[in-house]
Amino acid sequence: MPQNPAPKGAVPPTPTGRPRSLALRFISGKYQGGEFPLVAGKEIVIGRSGDVDMVLAEDMVSRRHARIVFQGDAIVIEDLSSTNGTFVNGEKIRRASLQEGDRVLVGTSILKVVFSDTAVGTSGEQARRDMEAVASHRRASQVRSMSGSIQEIPLPDLLQLLGTSKKNGVLVIRTDEDIGKIFLRKGDIYFASINDIDEIPPLKCLFRMLTWQEGLFDLEPPDDRDFPTAINISVQSVLMEGLRQLDELNSIKDELPSLRARLKLSLPLVAPLRTLTPDELDVVQLAHNHGYLETVLNKSLASDLDTARTVLKLLRAGYLFDE
Repeated sequence: MPQNPAPKGAVPPTPTGRPRSLALRFISGKYQGGEFPLVAGKEIVIGRSGDVDMVLAEDMVSRRHARIVFQGDAIVIEDLSSTNGTFVNGEKIRRASLQEGDRVLVGTSILKVVFSDTAVGTSGEQARRDMEAVASHRRASQVRSMSGSIQEIPLPDLLQLLGTSKKNGVLVIRTDEDIGKIFLRKGDIYFASINDIDEIPPLKCLFRMLTWQEGLFDLEPPDDRDFPTAINISVQSVLMEGLRQLDELNSIKDELPSLRARLKLSLPLVAPLRTLTPDELDVVQLAHNHGYLETVLNKSLASDLDTARTVLKLLRAGYLFDE
């Protein structure tokens, strides 16, 4: 006979049949990697004061910052008139419902609502001890105040949180191959770079970093340098345009050569140059002078999307070939 479905809001069991519990998992900040159990019928007060349930001892956290209540099937978070605000999925809230997968930003800590096997039967006091053990290890490792993995919190989501909460600092993203830097002032972006290469415009760097799927991030202290190519753009604008370009670039990426492919001018050149636009001629010149697609993209004044489209057109029309 078929089994009756679990009631709505019930926590599913583990594959072994043991119950699972909901928890708040720290995916960034002092306690990254730690978990705090969500217990039905109990509230969690978050703050800087030593007498609250979840103590986050940092300047950006108020003494009594926020409260989370798990009642029945509902999890509700409420900001307690904190100075710097409470954010859920990038939105500043006074009161909001939480579900599995939601991310909460309090100070420099990002917490994610998760199903957890380890939180089953864990008391609040034990969770606090575990959090302090995590923090002690991180202090010994000299990890910065806000750090984490972009597998856990994708870069668009992270930027949304930092922008809405008007953070200052340099967001450094490290992958196996590249180091990207995003410079923030009161939540707006004023510069960006990849591997400190001056020839890549900051907007192009930002849009490229949005494609990164793996890597570690740190929010470092502000950098007061003046940049000749500084910009001033909101995170929201970057995300809207960057994700649009990413979607369109993904639609043609399988037709493009690899970044390491060498582009060469077709000789003899049969297709007439007079039919090309000035922007297309610029790409022909870049390909002739520098060869590799990656270098052409770096040196082109146009966006990666527009340059890639132009390269594809020139390949199809016979002006260029790749090897």
